[in-house]
Amino acid sequence: METNIGQQRIEPAERMKVLPTQFFAKLVGKANAQVAKGHDVINLGQGNPDQPTPSHIVAKLQESAANPLYHKYPPFSGYAFLKEAVAKRYKEDYDVDVDPATEVAILFGGKTGLVEISQCLLNPGDVCLVPDPGYPDYWSGVALAGAEMSFMPLTANNDYLPDYSAISPDIARRAKLMFMNYPNNPTGAVASSEFYAETVKFAADQGIVVASDFAYGAIGFDGKKPISFLQTPGAKEVGVEFYTLSKTYNMAGWRVGFAIGNAQIVSLINLIQDHYYCSLFGGIQEAAALALTGPQDCVVELTAKYESRREALFSALDRIGWKAARPGGSFFCWLPVPEGHTSQSFADLVLLEADVVVAPGIGFGEHGEGFVRLGLLTSEERLQEAVFRIGKLGLF
Repeated sequence: METNIGQQRIEPAERMKVLPTQFFAKLVGKANAQVAKGHDVINLGQGNPDQPTPSHIVAKLQESAANPLYHKYPPFSGYAFLKEAVAKRYKEDYDVDVDPATEVAILFGGKTGLVEISQCLLNPGDVCLVPDPGYPDYWSGVALAGAEMSFMPLTANNDYLPDYSAISPDIARRAKLMFMNYPNNPTGAVASSEFYAETVKFAADQGIVVASDFAYGAIGFDGKKPISFLQTPGAKEVGVEFYTLSKTYNMAGWRVGFAIGNAQIVSLINLIQDHYYCSLFGGIQEAAALALTGPQDCVVELTAKYESRREALFSALDRIGWKAARPGGSFFCWLPVPEGHTSQSFADLVLLEADVVVAPGIGFGEHGEGFVRLGLLTSEERLQEAVFRIGKLGLF
């Protein structure tokens, strides 16, 4: 007897239907379409570091990969030596004391933790305060938790810092979690110790957990080192900080990050990860520990490279009359679009007519409209070439 089995209808779970569009996947698709046509595309639209991982870190992975211990399952919450390395780095860089056993969670890259914390803390109906413009993957975690977002506008008038006095009492009362990110993606703004003190007070008064995204914590310009949220008195009582080795050590493909701070929140992150993962390959953890505890000359040199690229870019911008403020940190530049364009129409134009990829500001939130984000992630010559191509369009 023959049985005809038709195509079974697969119905996704409701949580899959509410996920936001993956902004960067769409951006990559447009860029790749131009490359496929044979165009010489300069991609300044993504945040993918262009330099290799320092050789001493690579050598440590090569060596440790042969260790039979690491061919077994690692401890679920990561090796103690990596957590101790995290604590050592924070003590040396920020004079912050951390208990590696209870106040550090090892992550599969910072992005994973930023998505997980919403699932650890938010229920349907809860509110999460989100920066606008801001990193779009904050939205993903909130959507997966079935919670609601309330956007905090970041504007040039307030140095791209949220204004807590503008948050309505009802929203503040319902909010359980708040994301912030300095040095900032996409604006390149940096935060002051006064702002962080204000943040701790606001969070403590309202019972809100702070998730500080410190992905670009090593990249500060003009002789100013970015401040960690955890340097603020009371910070560990109200939140955690997320850090990644992706930017500091050019280890984006290695997927190593950590959450550090409040022990209760760290334990929740460890718990949810127990159900998702079995930690990172031990060889990667050993190489990551060396990155954190070894010589930091590579970090100093990398920051200097980004600052030199920033100056090359802004010198070219001045020549075509494209006026913008220099970023204080991160490897991003936040530039206004010319009159008569939206961020999307301008981004599409420079891709099609100049073979330059920039990220439209609207992809980072409503208050990103009117701007595009450029990454300092190619050589000075290519950055200047990109600006020269845009300048030939006669828009400035």
